[in-house]
Amino acid sequence: MIPLPPLAPPGVLTDEALACDVACFPGPEQYFDLIAAFKADGFEMCVDVCGVDYLEHFDRALPEGVTPTRFEVVANLLSLSKKQRVRVRVQAGSESPRVDSLFPLYPGTEAPERETFDMFGILFDGHPDLTRILMPEDWEGHPLRKDYGVGHIPIQFKEAPGPR
Repeated sequence: MIPLPPLAPPGVLTDEALACDVACFPGPEQYFDLIAAFKADGFEMCVDVCGVDYLEHFDRALPEGVTPTRFEVVANLLSLSKKQRVRVRVQAGSESPRVDSLFPLYPGTEAPERETFDMFGILFDGHPDLTRILMPEDWEGHPLRKDYGVGHIPIQFKEAPGPR
């Protein structure tokens, strides 16, 4: 018997045509409560949280009723007991992107949320330690933003020995 896909609460847009059981598109104000509802429904694992920068792709495919923003946060949930996956995609905003932290529900999201903050500059409200994790503390900017300048770091090589 194939299990039925999980149901999103009323008012949350879904799209079953994607490569997981259900993709949900809550508003930022629905995000935390939706994830909490899925956890209560048996989704015991948050596999990943990541950011996406759609700087020039506001025409991407989204369900009707979802207003695209530049930044999106994607959370992938897994229920081992039900053998189901859910992808939750929330529009995080364009100028000052932010969503609620999932740390109170899934403590394992602490590092992925920090990485998303470090690389994209997306803020996670309620995160216990939202500091850089990959880049040095004094680094300016967020390297995975599409408008981040391509810079260079000078590299010094030791002198290579010549041919004998």
